[in-house]
Amino acid sequence: MISTCDGRQLEVVVTGLADGVPLVFHHGTPGSARPLRYMERAAHERGLRFVTFSRAGYGASTRAPGRSVVDAVTDVRDVLDHLGAARCLVAGWSGGGPHALATAARLPERVAGALVIAGAAPYDADGLNFLAGMGEDNVTEFTAAAQGEQALRPYLEKEAEGMRDTDAAGLIAGLSSLQPPVDRAVLTDEFGVDLTATIAQALRLSVDGWLDDDLAFTKDWGFDLAEITVPVHLWQGSEDLMVPYAHGTWLAAHVPGVTAHLEPGQGHLSVTVGAFGRMLDELVTAL
Repeated sequence: MISTCDGRQLEVVVTGLADGVPLVFHHGTPGSARPLRYMERAAHERGLRFVTFSRAGYGASTRAPGRSVVDAVTDVRDVLDHLGAARCLVAGWSGGGPHALATAARLPERVAGALVIAGAAPYDADGLNFLAGMGEDNVTEFTAAAQGEQALRPYLEKEAEGMRDTDAAGLIAGLSSLQPPVDRAVLTDEFGVDLTATIAQALRLSVDGWLDDDLAFTKDWGFDLAEITVPVHLWQGSEDLMVPYAHGTWLAAHVPGVTAHLEPGQGHLSVTVGAFGRMLDELVTAL
């Protein structure tokens, strides 16, 4: 745990060589600082420190009600200051994608490059229907989010009941409307164990972090994509039912200078499990 500049507590996990450049990873929604081991290994093999933190309201991190996507930037700065790190790379998967983009936009003096994996586009993006192509559960979730906390909290509380104490098989069953076959195939063994564990840790005390993420996604992010000046690498699968392919194509068209990998046949989970090493190989060229 570290203290933030505004007096909150932030749950942080750091692994790898102490002198390695940090790879600051923004977890998904819901998610926590508990790392996915395949990501850790890939980072360590490339000499990077793997750094992840539970966003406000997740796990043991203090809630910040009403936070915007851009508010994660000050937390990243606090983490880097705590580590004594002048420069870093950032990555974000799914709900972490917008937060990685915010960090790239607002910390160019500290961020060498950014990686966005199946990241969501802005809710009110011109030419994009945010909900089109999402699985039924996500349509229900974000429809409630657009109506505000009073509608969203009961839905998330009910969903969280089955996610705090489950296994990979239970997670597959609970997210059936969001899992194409290509994603169900990777929710086994170590990855399934790690994903269920990081979600359980996220929701251990409350659904506050999940709720505040969803509300932040449905309002202005607090920064403009046009502000981004550092290299950004984007990966998106065509079969994604959590963050549909159209989000990736929209970001590919609107993030300045982005290098986009729009992957046919890949889903929300499979795209990262199968290619994370290649993603990092590309990302580290920014150093």
